[in-house]
Amino acid sequence: MGAGKSAVGRQLARLLHLEFIDSDEEIEIRTGVDIPFIFEKEGEEGFRKREVKVIDELSQKDAVVLATGGGAIADPESRNRLGARGYVIYLYTSVKQQLERTQRGRKRPVLENGDPEKVLEELMAIRDPLYREIADLIVDTDGRRVQTVAREIHESL
Repeated sequence: MGAGKSAVGRQLARLLHLEFIDSDEEIEIRTGVDIPFIFEKEGEEGFRKREVKVIDELSQKDAVVLATGGGAIADPESRNRLGARGYVIYLYTSVKQQLERTQRGRKRPVLENGDPEKVLEELMAIRDPLYREIADLIVDTDGRRVQTVAREIHESL
């Protein structure tokens, strides 16, 4: 969360001349409502069920840059599919940086119930090892511009 998955993904797709797809945006297009609304009506479990299905479908596409929601990694099916079907890039971001980035703009349903710093620390403890398990490349995004991160990834591919 707040790592820049969508922004970096878009920029990387431009550099690679590939289609960019954001799984969260795809869910919003298919349902006709935003993610916070889905969380409100179906809870996180309902959203995650939709996410697993969409990631299964999107991860089968060729020649795309796919950005997933931060929590997608927690689902074993999604994690296995992403690892087996694509080149996985983990955009590592510290909790401090996540806090700064998530305070702006978009609603973050996962952060609305409790102290955001504590929630992010708990999520990092769960998600970081899972990302590292399947990542083909790990890139630190703290204090870095989108274009710089995308160029680094492009050069390493």
